[in-house]
Amino acid sequence: MSGEGFSRAMGAVYEQCLPLRDGTVADYIPELDTVDPESFGIALATTSGQLLSCGDAEHEFTIQSISKAFNFCIALELLGRDEVLKHVGVEPSGDAFNAIIFDPQTSLPFNPMVNAGAITVCGLLRRALGHNAVEHVLERFSRAAARPLAISDAVYRSESLTGHRNRALGHMLVSVGVADQPIEPTLELYFQLCSVLVNANDLARMGATLANIGENPFTGESVFDLTAVRDTLSVMFTCGMYDYSGNWALDVGVPAKSGVGGGVVGIVNRQLGIGTFSPRLDAKGNSVRGVRAFECLSGEFGLHAFEFTNFGSQFVRDIGM
Repeated sequence: MSGEGFSRAMGAVYEQCLPLRDGTVADYIPELDTVDPESFGIALATTSGQLLSCGDAEHEFTIQSISKAFNFCIALELLGRDEVLKHVGVEPSGDAFNAIIFDPQTSLPFNPMVNAGAITVCGLLRRALGHNAVEHVLERFSRAAARPLAISDAVYRSESLTGHRNRALGHMLVSVGVADQPIEPTLELYFQLCSVLVNANDLARMGATLANIGENPFTGESVFDLTAVRDTLSVMFTCGMYDYSGNWALDVGVPAKSGVGGGVVGIVNRQLGIGTFSPRLDAKGNSVRGVRAFECLSGEFGLHAFEFTNFGSQFVRDIGM
């Protein structure tokens, strides 16, 4: 399909999803309750460096839990897989993203895409980067997005003032020996990184950077380590959409991460990054229009990892197996 045809098809998906009015904004974070619930944008970024978008693709919102995937990737690179997995598992939890529950077999958070695991990862980032952790991670995010990103101070303060459940998780992590004292700096890093301002175009470019094995296709800059990207995409595929992850794998079939700010990022390996934004959320915390847009895009363009037209690895074909 030509770029023009691709753009038309994306526009048709946008028009199909626009009438959806189900769901509500994340009002438990006061600043998020002020966003326009009608905003909706879709962006696609290719690994050849092309960007297509429609709707409110330049409207900024906070990245929220989408940051968890990129934080995990950076922690894997800085500390290595073995060290990271001593502190957080990789199994789907089947519980809500903010559940106060750990794996009963290991006493570890189930995975880095739920709040307990993400707080643990922030502790590892502070261990590796010290007081400069927020600056370092924000710089990585910016390199992946191909533009300077900033933190919304208003959202950060709102989250910090009302994040009592996350503070409870942090203290529980200390009690089971997964996180270090003092826990407050780790929690503040977590709140800050959830408050990074992005738009759908940014998410698409960040996704394309992961799809392009860690190299930003718009700048040519190496941003993430190859093996860390592979591990991150694996956990996104199984755990990235909260307790909807199984249905997502079945219906959409791409690694993805959602956030309660209304964003969703998806990665089609070696092909595309996809970003959507619409702040109305379903009961599981995923964007209603975002989920539907991904379902439509996956069906329209055959993006599912197990799509029958996907012939798999060229390497296997080249050796005649």
